[in-house]
Amino acid sequence: MSEKATQYAQQNGARFVDELKDLLRIPSVSTAPEHVEDVRKAAQFVADHLTAAGLQNVKLIETTTSERKGHPLVYADWLNAPGKPTVLCYGHYDVQPAEPLDEWKTPPFEPTERDGNIYARGAVDDKGQLWMHVKALESLLKADGTLPVNIKVIVEGEEEVGGEGIAAFVREHGDVLKADAALVSDTEMFAPELPTLCVGLRGMIYAELEVRGAMTDLHSGMYGGAAPNPFIALAQIIALMKRADGHIAIPGFYDNVEAPTKAELDAWRSLPFDEEHYRKTEVGSPALTGEEAFSVLERTWSRPTMDVHGMPGGFIGAGAKTVIPAKAVAKISFRLVPGMKPAETFEKYKKFVEENMPKGVTAEVRMIHFGEPIVVSTDNDYIHAAAAAMKDVWGKDTVYVRGGGSIPIVGDFVRELGIPTVMMGFGLPDDNLHAPNEKFHLPNFHRGIASIIRFFEKVGE
Repeated sequence: MSEKATQYAQQNGARFVDELKDLLRIPSVSTAPEHVEDVRKAAQFVADHLTAAGLQNVKLIETTTSERKGHPLVYADWLNAPGKPTVLCYGHYDVQPAEPLDEWKTPPFEPTERDGNIYARGAVDDKGQLWMHVKALESLLKADGTLPVNIKVIVEGEEEVGGEGIAAFVREHGDVLKADAALVSDTEMFAPELPTLCVGLRGMIYAELEVRGAMTDLHSGMYGGAAPNPFIALAQIIALMKRADGHIAIPGFYDNVEAPTKAELDAWRSLPFDEEHYRKTEVGSPALTGEEAFSVLERTWSRPTMDVHGMPGGFIGAGAKTVIPAKAVAKISFRLVPGMKPAETFEKYKKFVEENMPKGVTAEVRMIHFGEPIVVSTDNDYIHAAAAAMKDVWGKDTVYVRGGGSIPIVGDFVRELGIPTVMMGFGLPDDNLHAPNEKFHLPNFHRGIASIIRFFEKVGE
C-alpha cells in the first residue's frame, strides 16, 4: 500500500472535511428551478478541486434534456500510465430537496458535526462519497506524483432527476469515457464495520397519474354526490393496483421477474440482519409490510415494488375550504428487478389505469424518468480488486449485496460502454439519504478514501 498517499490523506483529513462542508453548503437541488445557479456553482466547485488535485483536461460539459437545458457534467482525466488499466470514476453533485425542513435538527445546508457524523443534505448521497474519489486521487498525485492507473472522471448534476443528460452523453460520446471499469461510490455498507460491495440495483419507473373530473373546482355542498372527485378516483385506482398483502395486481407485472440465485440467497441469509432491529431503528413503524412469502432482504433487493410519493391538488391551506377539485395528481414509482423492462412495465401500468379508471373522470399517465435494473457479475478482476482493497483497510472479508435503490448510469455503463461497474459505497443503513437529518459517518469517509487509494493500487498491480 502507498504509505505516502495514505499518510497524506491522514494528515490532510481535517482539510478534506472542511472542503466537503463548503460543497455541502451549496444547495444544488437539481429538481428546483430556483437552484439552477447553485447547481452550476457546485459543478464549478468540483471542477476547481479536481484541477487542484492534479487532474488534467478538467472542464464543464453542457447538457440538454428533452424538456430543458440540463445541468453540466464535470469531466477530468489523467492518462499518463501507459499499459495500465483505465478506471472511470463516477459521482453526482446534485442533491434531493431538503423538505420537510422542520424535521431537521440543524439546517440542511449548514453542515454540522455530531457524534462522529456530518449532517447535511447530500452528506452521503453523494457529495461525501464523491469527495472520497477526489481526495483519494489528490492524495496519490500529491504524495507520489503519479497514479497507479489511468483515470477518467465524470460527475453529473442530474442523478436525482433521472440522469437524462449523462445518459445522452454516454450514448453519443462513449469514446470519451472509454475505460476498463467504472468505480461508483453511491451505495452503503450492509452494517457498520462490514466492508460491502453492491452488485445489483433495482431499476425504476417514476410517473405521474393525473385525473380530471369537472371542468372547474366545484362547491361540495352544491355538487357533492353528483360531481366526480378526482382524489377519490385516484384512491380507488391506487387501491386496485396494489393489494393489502403487497402484491401488485397489474396483469403481467411479474411475468419476467428473474429470481436471485441460490448462492445469492444463501449469502444473504448469512448476513448479520435482525428484522426487528431493522423495523425499530431504520423503519420505525408498528409493523413491516409487503410480500410475506419473501424475506425483508428479498423484498428490498430482488422484488419489484410500487409506491406513492405525493398527491398534489385541491386545497391544502390552513382551515377549511369545501371544494371538489377539478384535477388531482399522484406521483407513483415502480422499482424493477432483473428481467423487467421499463418501457414494457410502463405500458402494462398505463393499460391497467385506462381499463380501470372510475367513471366520470379522465386520466393521463406520464413517464417522468426511468432506469434499468442491473446485476454485476462478481467474476471479474475489478470486483476482486475492490474486495481485496476493502479487506486490507477494514480487516474483514468483503460481503456482496444488492441495493434496493436505482443508479441509472450503472446500466448505461454496462450497455453503452460494455464495462463492469464496481459499486464501492461507504454509507450506513441509518444515514437518512433522501430524508431529514441525512448524515455521513466521518470515520467511514476517511477509511473510504484509504480504500479507494488501495483499490487503484490493486488495479494497477
